Amino acid sequence: MTATTLPPVMQRLIDDFGAARVDTDSLDAFLARAGDHVLLLSGEPVQFPEGLDVAVVLPELRSAVGSAFEIGVVPLDHQEAIARRYGSQRWPALVFLRDGQYITTLAGMHDWTDYVKLVEQALAMPVSRAPTIGIPLVRANGASSSCH
Repeated sequence: MTATTLPPVMQRLIDDFGAARVDTDSLDAFLARAGDHVLLLSGEPVQFPEGLDVAVVLPELRSAVGSAFEIGVVPLDHQEAIARRYGSQRWPALVFLRDGQYITTLAGMHDWTDYVKLVEQALAMPVSRAPTIGIPLVRANGASSSCH
């Protein structure tokens, strides 16, 4: 398997559950669609085998929380760049976004009941600033500034 091919369980998300293959070139177009999105950053399967477990349970999590979030499957060779964009430093990770803006990241595999609660909480959160490297801009009057 090469870095651009997907493990069968991740390809299954695309083929059977309507997930989109999302790389650095297609990310902005994917996020331009309204609504909630979850990006799967599985990590390298030998080093992070639980990433494949997350791929298996992700459609079940979506059903369990009754949400219509879109799933984006990120090929291995694009995961580092996308993880950096959202400040994710652990694999596997689910990056939650709404209307193209960052919400939160859930890293690792969790027990089912905990995972459902964590996903429900993530989807209920407001959008926020991704925890990327950098210092937020502050105006002289102390008000936060944004470049977006």
